[in-house]
Parts: sequence; structure tokens; C-alpha cells
Amino acid sequence: MNMLDALRLELEWGADEALLDAPQDRRAATPVVTAQPTPPKAKPPSLALPEGPADAARLAAGCDTLEALQAAMAAFTGCALRDTATQLVFADGNPEAKLLLVGEAPGAEEDRAGRPFVGPAGQLLDKMLASIGRDRGNTRIINVVPWRPPGNRKPEPAEVELCLPFITRHIELVDPAVLLLLGGASVSALLARTDSITRLRGGFIDYSSSRLARPIPAMPTFHPAYLLRTPLAKREVWRDLLLVRQKLDASPY
Repeated sequence: MNMLDALRLELEWGADEALLDAPQDRRAATPVVTAQPTPPKAKPPSLALPEGPADAARLAAGCDTLEALQAAMAAFTGCALRDTATQLVFADGNPEAKLLLVGEAPGAEEDRAGRPFVGPAGQLLDKMLASIGRDRGNTRIINVVPWRPPGNRKPEPAEVELCLPFITRHIELVDPAVLLLLGGASVSALLARTDSITRLRGGFIDYSSSRLARPIPAMPTFHPAYLLRTPLAKREVWRDLLLVRQKLDASPY
């Protein structure tokens, strides 16, 4: 059969339209096509677990400066208080102070200002410091919990546990000569004591951590907010402050 007869036969069979741009030689060997490997399916993104105390401890341990610590705390998502607070209340005062005060948690004024102890309790605290020749220029002030709890409630134990590694690291970086613990929350968090302030105040209790070269004498005393409600307790705090001043004067650090 010649080519013309073959074309007539294809027309009779219905092959009246070209499907390819170029003619294809059906008599040639069919090239072997190597199957391409199927790329693996992308794994769906895993849901991040909430950060916990172990994450806080790891982040805090990696901070060698107060600036790094502040950045780590601002980025920490493990404490739900950050979602209801206006901002992080990191600290106030001198980062190289010999006296470091630890309060409980920010209030409404502190939450707005971003600084601890700026409300009525803070004004009383300034007077307390002035009575022993101190002010915010030669004192460091922090809180156990750096975010305001809703409604100014007390921090929950789980919230304190989450924030504790950051506060511990803050104390280590400042390395003060004396700690002044204001209220029961800071005493129970840092000294692991459940006794009331009434029983503990009036004397020093050593505070230690693994990265401090020495124990730091800590004085438990009443919180300024308590003194606003109970003015008669001011005379007891005055005695505590006198002991703090004596300890600072005698300290070689």
C-alpha cells in the first residue's frame, strides 16, 4: 500500500484531524519515560504548645543583660496575664542599686504608665525610701508578676510560678546588697515561706540562687497598699527600714 492509499484508508476510518503539531513516526521505538518521584506532601503546621515554667527558665537563663531580660519577658507568651494587661511593667530605678525592692503585681496606674509603684501606694513608697535617704535614683523596684491581673486581684500561684524565673534572673543581674520584700506574694515566691508577714518581718532572711556568688539578706515587710489601709502598721515598717539602712551602711558590696 502506497502512502496515498494509506491516507484514504485513514479518512475512511475517521482520522480526519491532526492532533499533533508535527507528524509522529509510529514505527519508531517508543522512548522510555522515567517516572519522576512524587514530592512528599508538606506536613501541616503543628500547633505550638503554650510556654510553661521550663520555657521561662530557659529564656531567663539565656539573658546576660537587663535589656535582654526585658526583651525575653516581652516576648514570653506563657502567662495569660499579658493578654489582658496594657503592657509589661518591667522595673524602675537604678539597675546597679544596692537596694532592690520586690512587690506583688502592677495596679491600674502602673499598667498604664509601664512603671511599678506609681499610684497611691507608690507615693507612700517614695516617702518610705526618703525616710532612709533613698529614692528611685539609688534603688531598684520590680514586681513578682510584671503584668497586671484583671481587677487588681492577687496573682494566682501558677502565674507566679511562670514569672518567677524572670524575677530570679533580674535579682541575679542587679546583684544588690539588700532585698526588701513588700508583701506576702514576694515573700512566698522568693523565700518559699508561708508564714505571715507579721511573723517574718523585723529580721533578715537569706535569699540564694544558683547564679549568685553569695546569699542576699532579705527583709520582709508590709506592702505600702496595706499601710494605706492600716496606718498603725507604719511604725513597724519604720523599724524594718532602719534595719535595712543599717545593713546597707555595713555592706561591703
